[in-house]
Amino acid sequence: MGVVVIGQIARDLVLRTDGPPATGKSTDILERGELLGGKGANQAVGLAQLGVPVALIGVVGDDHAGTVVVREAQRDGIDVSGVVRRGVTALLIDVVGRPPERMLLEDVPESSLVRVSDLDHAAVWDAADTVSIQLQQPAATALEAARRARDRGLRVVADGVPAAHIRADLLASVDVLRADATEAALIAGEEVATVEKAFALADNLLSAGPKLVALAVPDVGDLLAWKGGSELFEFADVDVVDPTGAGDAFMAGLICALRDGAEPRQAGTRASAAASATVQRLGGRPDLSGLTA
Repeated sequence: MGVVVIGQIARDLVLRTDGPPATGKSTDILERGELLGGKGANQAVGLAQLGVPVALIGVVGDDHAGTVVVREAQRDGIDVSGVVRRGVTALLIDVVGRPPERMLLEDVPESSLVRVSDLDHAAVWDAADTVSIQLQQPAATALEAARRARDRGLRVVADGVPAAHIRADLLASVDVLRADATEAALIAGEEVATVEKAFALADNLLSAGPKLVALAVPDVGDLLAWKGGSELFEFADVDVVDPTGAGDAFMAGLICALRDGAEPRQAGTRASAAASATVQRLGGRPDLSGLTA
């Protein structure tokens, strides 16, 4: 048994510079990487590195970039039988200057989003115990994926903002919900800039269905809340090279721990360690193979 991740697959171009160029000038690229990326792929890579059998449902283009990223996913040990090919592969450009300077450019064609019909092409459902849904995908796809997972008795994990018109139905089908600081603000309809506001939002979300809620609090840490308890995991005191992919690594660590039967506090500790390891690297691709339970 393993995990099915439903989400974005992209070609990720990562550039490190010594700061943005002045108008009309140029600047040198100090470090460059071209690799498999996207939230769904990053999370799947992290899970594979942690020893979890993982399959990916997503879309890449019918182009050379699509061939390259699919092959990279296969080398990472990810089951790509649920990957659909059409259109043009999404492109993400992560430009990292002097901390905390960072700029993300995205070209995500509509054809690269997962459609409800794409879920039918995946023969991986029967081998799964957990399904992780990236809510940046269309609302209809996210809701249908959650329903299918629930009908099979699988653990349902969702990452992002539930669209307003499906929020009640989706939350009722979800076991675990995570939102970063921006996403938490969109869910709440206001900034969630304090631990107290994060607690209040978590309580509200728990009453709607999820058993476990994870919310990022800006400049503080990650709040993990469940019925009957909560824990705040403060951000580690490490040199942050690039925050890209921290949430994806957090989710990989959390899912792995929950599958191992960890209690919420232990699961949160492992998730935080995964996120901390990732922000010390350039780009969103994690390197979690050295983390242990």
